[in-house]
Amino acid sequence: MLIIKPSWLSHSGEQKDFEVYSCHISPDGSRLATAGGDGHVRIWSTEAIYRSEDPSYTKPRQLCHMSHHLGTIHTIRFSPNGRYLASGADDKIICIYYFDDSPAPAVAFGSNEPPPVENWKTHKRLVGHENDVQDLAWSADSSLLVSVGLDSKIVVWSGHTFEKLKTIAAHQSHVKGITFDPANKFFATAADDRTIKIFRFTSPAPNATQHDMVNNFVHEATISQPFKSSPLTTYFRRCSWSPDGNHIAAANATNGPVSSVAIIERNTWDSEINLIGHEQPTEVCMFSPRLFYTKKPAENGTANGDSGGALVTVIASSGQDRTLSIWNTNTSRPLVILQDLAAKSVSDLSWTPDGQTLFACSLDGNILAVKFETGELGWVARPEENDKALQKYGGSRKGMGMAEDVDGLQLEDHSKAGEIRGAESRMGALMGDLPKTLVVNGVKSKDSEPQESAPKPPEGEDADNDSKEGEKSTTETPDKTAQRITELKSRVTVGKDGKKRVAPLLVSGSGTGQSSLPQSQLVGATSTKTAQAEKPQTILDISKPYDGLPEKGLAALLLGNKRKATDMSDNEDEDTAGKRSSQGPVPIMVNGLNGVEPMVSQAPPSGQPPIPEYLRPAITNTNSSIAQVRLGVPKVRSRVLRPLEAGQLKEDMSLEEASKTPENIVFEVRNPVNIRDPSHVTVSKRGTLLWEDYLPRAALLITGNKNFWAAACEDGSIYAWSPAGRRLISPMIISAQPVILECREHFILCISAVGLVHVWNLKSLSAPSPPISLAPVLEAAATTLHSTGPTPSPGITFAGLNSDGQIIITLSNGTGYFYDNRMWAWQRASEGLWAVGSQYWNSNDSSISALQTTAVGPVNKDKNSRDALVSAGIIPFLERHTTTEFLLKGRAFTLQRLVKTLLPREGFENFEACVSIAHLENRIAASLQLGSAQEFGLYVCMYAKRLGAEGHRGKVEELLSGLLGDLLKDKKPVENTTVPRGWFAEGERLCGWDRIELLKAVVMILGKYRELQRLTVQYARILDLTMDEEDEDTGPEGNTEAMMVEP
Repeated sequence: MLIIKPSWLSHSGEQKDFEVYSCHISPDGSRLATAGGDGHVRIWSTEAIYRSEDPSYTKPRQLCHMSHHLGTIHTIRFSPNGRYLASGADDKIICIYYFDDSPAPAVAFGSNEPPPVENWKTHKRLVGHENDVQDLAWSADSSLLVSVGLDSKIVVWSGHTFEKLKTIAAHQSHVKGITFDPANKFFATAADDRTIKIFRFTSPAPNATQHDMVNNFVHEATISQPFKSSPLTTYFRRCSWSPDGNHIAAANATNGPVSSVAIIERNTWDSEINLIGHEQPTEVCMFSPRLFYTKKPAENGTANGDSGGALVTVIASSGQDRTLSIWNTNTSRPLVILQDLAAKSVSDLSWTPDGQTLFACSLDGNILAVKFETGELGWVARPEENDKALQKYGGSRKGMGMAEDVDGLQLEDHSKAGEIRGAESRMGALMGDLPKTLVVNGVKSKDSEPQESAPKPPEGEDADNDSKEGEKSTTETPDKTAQRITELKSRVTVGKDGKKRVAPLLVSGSGTGQSSLPQSQLVGATSTKTAQAEKPQTILDISKPYDGLPEKGLAALLLGNKRKATDMSDNEDEDTAGKRSSQGPVPIMVNGLNGVEPMVSQAPPSGQPPIPEYLRPAITNTNSSIAQVRLGVPKVRSRVLRPLEAGQLKEDMSLEEASKTPENIVFEVRNPVNIRDPSHVTVSKRGTLLWEDYLPRAALLITGNKNFWAAACEDGSIYAWSPAGRRLISPMIISAQPVILECREHFILCISAVGLVHVWNLKSLSAPSPPISLAPVLEAAATTLHSTGPTPSPGITFAGLNSDGQIIITLSNGTGYFYDNRMWAWQRASEGLWAVGSQYWNSNDSSISALQTTAVGPVNKDKNSRDALVSAGIIPFLERHTTTEFLLKGRAFTLQRLVKTLLPREGFENFEACVSIAHLENRIAASLQLGSAQEFGLYVCMYAKRLGAEGHRGKVEELLSGLLGDLLKDKKPVENTTVPRGWFAEGERLCGWDRIELLKAVVMILGKYRELQRLTVQYARILDLTMDEEDEDTGPEGNTEAMMVEP
């Protein structure tokens, strides 16, 4: 194996090398195309790359460069026939280039680019996306080009005319990967909605248009299982289809908490195989285009396919861990692992056509080649082996429509057999021959007794009416059918003139099958079921009115009829009003898809009418029309129900079943239909009533826990009961209708319709703070109010309390807040900037258990104490909510675009590092304010590790000094009445931690950074933290729980 990394192989700028987002090898293997952040497409000679160390090689290295995009180019792909080159960029444009044999143009004056050797011209500029183009792929026969982008759309282009054939909006988030089936049957797309979607297609003709492709590109399957917890921080999700067509390799999959590459099997679309080994999410995986033998084949070839062992495929994968792994399908471990391949994420991979060389590019601007010797990956099979493997899927047989599996062949045979039997039946009916078994539409009919004969119709209708045996026509045995047809053939009628004639027999009326015409049916509303069963259903009863033309035809319909309508029959006149339905006229015929169809009768409603779920809107306060904040008021529901602990009710459990479940104590309020009646409050267990009460007004919201029950009514009153039903306090009255009602331990949280948040402590009968306005949280300071009406603002998606009664709020824009009762101010704990710009944002799992696997820090010995559990998990919860609302629902478009635009600018080189450090500092401050000990200790150690890596001496000194506190200061009495809090708190503990233990952990983390050892050594001496003592502490008899060592 040889790694080739020429220094000149890059997208170099005046001050730095630009990111390289994509690379691809031409079908003949002589050219390498790369695309980068400088907006250039560069084509290199692969021979010059292979011979970069050869001083005698003097041929040109760069063959051509094009700059026809206005922004960063994300993807570059050669067509399989080698005729075109396609590129997609963040200017929403796709450029198609072609090779021109004419001499290359001269270099522009003042340019530092080498003179071009080849002339590549722009053939087309394709406009079809509304956002960045992230990836491209050509079909195996070059007849299609498919592009995907951040607008969540899949755009299909003709590979011949480059006309847009179809736009598919199947994904719910950014689409970041596309790959084609080498058998030319499917293509697969990967997106940030954590799914891969498979589409079936048929290669279009060269002159195909958009109208011809209406029924093409059918969605086949959706794979989501291996991506349910995949992170959303990857720039690409580049997937690949194996050369034998059997598997799809999908990047950015997960197997539990571990990043992996999912292998999806064709046809079943199962993903039971995972390639595990990457420490961080993968962004790209690429199959080698050739099959390999596991053993060296014989020199005389492999005609029998056995001399070279089994045929395997080889796949390469890489991503954010900067590690290149190469696997084959015959081993469970990677064949090759190359670590620290680049300084940043690997963005794309490309194999040469011979399958022996792999090119890789990364976001640090590096482009390199990994060249393997014969036998290192296996022995390359002949190209004919690829064709043999694809033949079972219909590959390389264009236009033959090969069936892909046995089920398809069986279905085709069954369908053809049915058509043949149906044709034979129709021909036999025409020729007067009868098949042994009666066949209707290719399906054998069941034997049954014929229906009773109908009354004889008029002469002009007897042949037609006899031919229609009813929609529920029953089939006959061959003997009876033959006898009936013989009678029909020999039927003799006598006309008015006395002459005899044989009645004509309609060909379609021989009774051998149902007519394909719409079967008419008209039955009056007064007909009984018995009468309907006795009469033939195909006779049109014209004595009743029907939905059709009037008596005089179309002229009477358009011009009217001056004559009076004829009187109805005597039976109709005798029909009294008492016999008619009280619900109005009953339709007997309706217009259907097949013409005039009978109306399906419905049974009249019986019993008590159901009570609607919502009774009426709640009575609103006039204050809401002039309030700064106006929230939606819930409607008055007929029943409001809550179990003792929220979330115990199962999804498939009805309200009645929930009240009878042993573990459920159900609190229920039944609101009356009449606004003047009282509401009924009950608490029951296993269907047995525990206690009940009545409220004068309808209840909108209820809540409860093991300490109390509470209900909020539409008049703004809040009631509270003990678990046994005793009223704890008099009703509390607020100024507007309640919108949200929650509880935690002894605290009640209520948000009113005018945006005021109330919190009461029922144990101490006090309030931690006065009513708080939601206006700052709803961005009132940055919103321009409309003069004509209300201005929309983000919605409240969650409102709750921590165990100390502090308010936690999340909004629909992904932001999370908490209210500090001591500072009387809202504080933002989570926002979209951290999700987009911070390296510590974990969109997969922000829980403490997930973070502890990658951090170094102390372990809190008092894990189960109440101080350790205060506010535990609130910050991870807020960050998970930001991921859901901001990233998953597509609200990060603008901010992601802004960050990506800022990074290449001068002065923003350290933007990502500054945002990451600020994110950690915000986490530490929030956990300190909330009193969350577990998160505080972990975030402090993560912060110390990052400061050490960045070498921020001033921040490190402040951190160590803040952790040490006043432990070494003289304790002198101070008359100041203000009690210091936070970092300035006095005493031996800081946010539930022993200051000495926490300081030891931080000093141990910073001790390995030599530029900071002047500081850390001083604190190590103060703490008497010597190597001998450390060894004793971590020995067999020492305290092994004092430190968590990074794995």
